[in-house]
Amino acid sequence: MASKVVSLCNEKICPIIENLGYEVVEVEYQKKVDGMNLTFFIDSQNGVTVDDCEKVNDAISDPLDELDPTQGEPYLLNISSPGIDRPIKNHRDFLRNKNKKVKVTLYRQIDGIKNYIGLLMDYTDKDITLQVNNKLIVLTHSDIAQISPVIEF
Repeated sequence: MASKVVSLCNEKICPIIENLGYEVVEVEYQKKVDGMNLTFFIDSQNGVTVDDCEKVNDAISDPLDELDPTQGEPYLLNISSPGIDRPIKNHRDFLRNKNKKVKVTLYRQIDGIKNYIGLLMDYTDKDITLQVNNKLIVLTHSDIAQISPVIEF
C-alpha cells in the first residue's frame, strides 16, 4: 500500500507543491512511533523555513482529503526540509552537488575500500566519477549504498 500512496501523491499532489515554487525531493509513507506518516520533503533555492512548510501544508491539505490516498486510513501529514546533508538520490541532487565534496559509502569493499571522500566530477545513469587525491575513480551505482554531501563549516 505504501508504494501506491506515494505514487498517487507524486502524480496528484506534487504538482501542486511544484506550482508553489518548491522542489519535491521525496515523498515518504511509513510507520513511525506515532503511527503512519505521510511526509513531503521539499526544497527551494532559498532553503526551507517553517513558513514554507506551513504554506505547503495549507495548499495540499484539502486536495489530500479529496484524493484520500490511504483509503480512509489515518496518517500524520508532515512537510519537511530534507536537510543540508541529505543523501544524493536523484538527477537534481547530482547536478546540485557536481564539483563538490561528497562521501560515498559502498555496500562492500572494493580493493579494500568501503568509503570514499572526494569531488563529484561526473555521473551517468550507470556510474559516478570521483576525484580522490588527484586520482579519478569510477564507481557503479549498484555498488553504492549512499552518497551524501560533505558539509564543511
